[in-house]
Amino acid sequence: MADTTHLRQGPRVAVRHLRREDHDEISALSRESAELQRRWLGVREFTREAFERRLERLGRPTHEGFVICLRDTGAIVGGVNINDIVRGALQTGTLGYTAYASTTGRGYMTEGLGLVVQHAFGPLGLHRLEANIQPDNVASLHLVARLGFRREGYSTAFQLIDGAWRDHERWARTADDPVPGGRAGR
Repeated sequence: MADTTHLRQGPRVAVRHLRREDHDEISALSRESAELQRRWLGVREFTREAFERRLERLGRPTHEGFVICLRDTGAIVGGVNINDIVRGALQTGTLGYTAYASTTGRGYMTEGLGLVVQHAFGPLGLHRLEANIQPDNVASLHLVARLGFRREGYSTAFQLIDGAWRDHERWARTADDPVPGGRAGR
């Protein structure tokens, strides 16, 4: 019988919503990955209170939070948010995502983020997704390119990270854009 908590499943990973019970596992993964993530995300809190604030934010209609899990074990290997969702004539959202040091380089994020994109363009009804990525984050730039995102521009001093305003490249795709492999975006 299929796991009904999974929103989408691929060959190796599945995607589900973030939940309160994920705190301990995500905190441990984040601590182990602090050096990997700090450059791109800044210093982060791993407290129960910070996690509760995150869940509260993700409970709003303008945000969605997901975890990417291995299908065979359920272990979390990545996280994805769709932030700043705007409905009406725009139907857009901004992606944020994180990988963990113990599972990088295996293609889990490509598969999992691809599943989230499908979910965004399907049940969530979004038309456009953006990802803002620091120019030196080559792995992240390659990730979105593999998923059919295109570079649209450069935003100087876009986001405050670790006390400094960081430049970002803006990448996007729409539900109608073809993705590598010839499939439709939906």
